[in-house]
Amino acid sequence: MSWEEFWIILATCGATMLICRVAPLFLLKGRDLPDGVIRALNLIPPAAFAALVANDILTPGMFSQGIWPAAAIICASLIVVVVAVKTKSLIWCAVSGVASYAVLLLI
Repeated sequence: MSWEEFWIILATCGATMLICRVAPLFLLKGRDLPDGVIRALNLIPPAAFAALVANDILTPGMFSQGIWPAAAIICASLIVVVVAVKTKSLIWCAVSGVASYAVLLLI
């Protein structure tokens, strides 16, 4: 790939990202959205986070090392879910996840 092609692709990608991110802000500025749309938009951050977490927990080769290493990850994530529901604290979720995973791997 030549430098000219690289700069054309970079400029095209940059313009596309700018249009896709900025255009909705200008089009929706000053408008009230329906409650259903607001509720749907509020679900995007948790869904994106869940997709990232699920991608790390559920991998295609997770059972290649045996049942227990895969089960330990799932059990640790369930413990984190319980801690998250009870405390609603990110730091306690991280601490409980690391601690429970370490303890489960020692078993």
